[in-house]
Amino acid sequence: MNLGLKNKIAIVTAASQGLGKASALALAQEGATVVICSRRQKEITETANEIQKATNATVIPLVADVAKPEDIERLAAETKQRFGTVHVLVNNAGGPPTGDILSLKDEDWQKGHDLTLMSMVRLTRAVLPMMIQQRWGRIITITSIAAKQPINELLLSSAIRPGILGLTKVLANQYAKDNITVNTVCPGNVLTKRQEELATSRAAAKNISMEQYLKETAGAIPAGRLGRPEEIGNVIAFLASEQASYVNGVNMLVDGSAAKGIH
Repeated sequence: MNLGLKNKIAIVTAASQGLGKASALALAQEGATVVICSRRQKEITETANEIQKATNATVIPLVADVAKPEDIERLAAETKQRFGTVHVLVNNAGGPPTGDILSLKDEDWQKGHDLTLMSMVRLTRAVLPMMIQQRWGRIITITSIAAKQPINELLLSSAIRPGILGLTKVLANQYAKDNITVNTVCPGNVLTKRQEELATSRAAAKNISMEQYLKETAGAIPAGRLGRPEEIGNVIAFLASEQASYVNGVNMLVDGSAAKGIH
């Protein structure tokens, strides 16, 4: 299937590894020009070179921390200066701090708010005028299964990420007339560095090995395994495509049927 992404300009944040990297790779494979960012120059440059070598696409690495408003403004401005516009935005950020209501301080809540919700707000605000002007845009935010099914150990995610789902629906309602779609992807357990970090702490709490914890986790998923980053990337590429033009305001679980409710 031709996804109609050739020569489209995409921004993918937090893309040096994990789901951001997989999303950037999937878009580049479809012919998009991709601007990727992370906080570390070495890692994001290596990722850009890797994706460019694999796809022959143009991949531009930039250093930016999406928790900082000035970095978001610079990311959008540099992309516009280089390419004139943005067609696709993939909002992605590392997970907020873990902890419980007694251990998490006000600064932890503020950090989680800025990283998780405000990064999406600020990035969307930065690129939306370009999408309105050209009457074509795709805004996709990677959240988590915790946005739909709260997870006790992920208190900040469970509290903050549902707000992204509500904002997504409102933006979809408001800008569908401009041929702009706004959707979220809610991954379940996907084997990324973040998942390994969570598995390590949860395994230690249970006094079992990480391997045993991951085996138990996979056993609780109807698909019988954890997801692969590229499976999330493929969904991102579809939602960014011309073929997905009537998919709007959707908060899509990609979880191997792990979530228990009807969503």
